[in-house]
Amino acid sequence: MDRPPVGRAVKRGVTAWGHALLGAMLGVVPVVAGLLFTSPVWPMALRIAGFTLVCAAAILAMAFPRAARRRSVRLTNRLLGTDLPVPLEPLSGERSPGPWVNRLRTAAWLVPHMALGGLVTGLTVLLLFSALMFLAVWLGGGGVVDSFGLTLRVHSGLPGLWAGAVAVGCLMATVAVSAGAAAALRLLAPVFLDHRQAERLAAAEEQMHRLAQRNRLAQELHDSIGHTLTASTIQAAVAGELMERDPDAARRALRSIEETSRVAMDDLDHVLGVLREERSPRTPQLTLGDLDPLVERVRRAGAEVSVTTCGALERIPATASREAYRIVQEGLTNALRYGTKAGIALHVTAQDDWLTLELVNPVAVEDAGFLSRKRRGEGQGLAGIEERVRLLRGEVSAGTTEGHGGNGAGQGATRWRLAARIPLRSAP
Repeated sequence: MDRPPVGRAVKRGVTAWGHALLGAMLGVVPVVAGLLFTSPVWPMALRIAGFTLVCAAAILAMAFPRAARRRSVRLTNRLLGTDLPVPLEPLSGERSPGPWVNRLRTAAWLVPHMALGGLVTGLTVLLLFSALMFLAVWLGGGGVVDSFGLTLRVHSGLPGLWAGAVAVGCLMATVAVSAGAAAALRLLAPVFLDHRQAERLAAAEEQMHRLAQRNRLAQELHDSIGHTLTASTIQAAVAGELMERDPDAARRALRSIEETSRVAMDDLDHVLGVLREERSPRTPQLTLGDLDPLVERVRRAGAEVSVTTCGALERIPATASREAYRIVQEGLTNALRYGTKAGIALHVTAQDDWLTLELVNPVAVEDAGFLSRKRRGEGQGLAGIEERVRLLRGEVSAGTTEGHGGNGAGQGATRWRLAARIPLRSAP
């Protein structure tokens, strides 16, 4: 439920006055330090200079901790209603003058905060005291009031009604002073507490990196869970058919579902941990070295898969190997989901500084049309493959081909061919 406009105004005024009071309290520190470190026997000019230098040193010391700027931003946002970005943490080993510039800017911010805070607090106390004094004298039967260097006689009853008006005026002046100081600080806050140009660029780069990482994790989750669900669905159907005729084969299919689901759960825990910005389990990521278990799970789902490898796959850079595993996983998932599960051929070649992946499987005509629509961007799987290959500066192609290979598919059969070439020297 929204707060009424009057309530919002009152709350905003109270928080603004609280911000001013905080500034006044902070201002006590440099003032006391200046008074303690200046001797009354010094000449006036020397006392003023010494007092100013000690105050400046105290303010710099207060602004020195990195948390000072962060807390100033949070208090300003909360009490003055600004929308300043949270300061960025400097990188370890940073030698740029950024942190020192920010400390000076924080110190410069503390000066008007303390000065205006002390002014508002002092005037508030003075005006409230004056308002109470006028009201007390008027309601007490009249009398003489000394206020602001003036001696005024306040009569009782209607002749002294102006004293009530003066009290109300003092209260309104208190509100005006607090509002004016808050408005001035709102204008100054972005000058001293907002990000500099370099910080804005760093914040934008950090945001882009975070979005790219989350998109990558989403793709990882899609590939892993999609493959698991497809394989588990097919294996469950196989287990149901073999439950009466071949119980041992049905149990093997159920065990395969269990193993596949456990791997998917590990991937899910890893991705969710990162998305929640928690420390995720440090489990090794799957690479082409884990290709055999992946192919075996596909075979347990009833597919006929032939695998041909060429070259030293263990020498492939880790990044390229991880991405290649996910590409093969997505390709096999599509082969299970849309293909005939017979005559699937996978070729993996690492030669001449290139990693080549080729996956060919027969498909029905209607499934070939659906895969072609996914190729144009209507699905996430093939789009994810293209994104992975593009990030590694490689090439990818996917589409139907007639009579490619054998493996019992039949000459002239419609087959789906997924091919990717990844430069090994360009892999990050």
